[in-house]
Amino acid sequence: MKAVVLAGGRGTRGRPFTDYIPKAMIPIHGKPLIYHIVRHLSSFKIIDEVIILADFDGLGKQIERYFENHSEIKKPLRFIQDSQSGTGGDLVHLEKALSKESEFLLWFVDNLTPLDVKDMYQYHMKKNTLATIATRKYRREETGYAIVEEGVVVEFKEKPTIMLEMAECLGIYILDTKILDIIKSRKTRKEMNLSYDILQPLSKKGKISAYDIGKQPWIDVDSPSRVEREKDLVDAIVREL
Repeated sequence: MKAVVLAGGRGTRGRPFTDYIPKAMIPIHGKPLIYHIVRHLSSFKIIDEVIILADFDGLGKQIERYFENHSEIKKPLRFIQDSQSGTGGDLVHLEKALSKESEFLLWFVDNLTPLDVKDMYQYHMKKNTLATIATRKYRREETGYAIVEEGVVVEFKEKPTIMLEMAECLGIYILDTKILDIIKSRKTRKEMNLSYDILQPLSKKGKISAYDIGKQPWIDVDSPSRVEREKDLVDAIVREL
């Protein structure tokens, strides 16, 4: 199975850093974010190639240059210029590279987590759906909370882990390549949102499954400041990668 890392986002939440350096290159423990992701994906036997999709004509060139100078990744790496037409267009753009695959892993680069790819893949195959999305019901909050009884604070909870009423969708998917045909059937693929435009209608038909990561650590790496604020969480994740 091939793993596709989408690294072409503009990273607007990370400005001004991302005006000059792509989000994928946000430093974590002295190495770029994308390095940790690619190394983690390459550690699984079921992954035979990692494809990085980015704007290699622009800031994304920094990603390619980094891996050219750091060859410790043992699995094959392929760099493909993104289509500049949204997620839907990008996936169709990858059709040739995925032509011999029945399914593939899609990983948005701002997701950092020690997710068990093999376990998620086995779960996907067991469910026999067109797509499986990583989700979580537990979230560690960045701020403090208070337990209030009759208008009086009786206890403080510093950055608690809470159970969500709805499952939070993470940016990690296993997709059947039939999804590409569904995308192509749409009249326009520009700025198409994978979740809302493609997976939402399929969910009404029971074609989407959810892989719950439980209390496994996860962070949306949107900026260097987020990494600094959540240092303990980032450190815990890197130790498990």
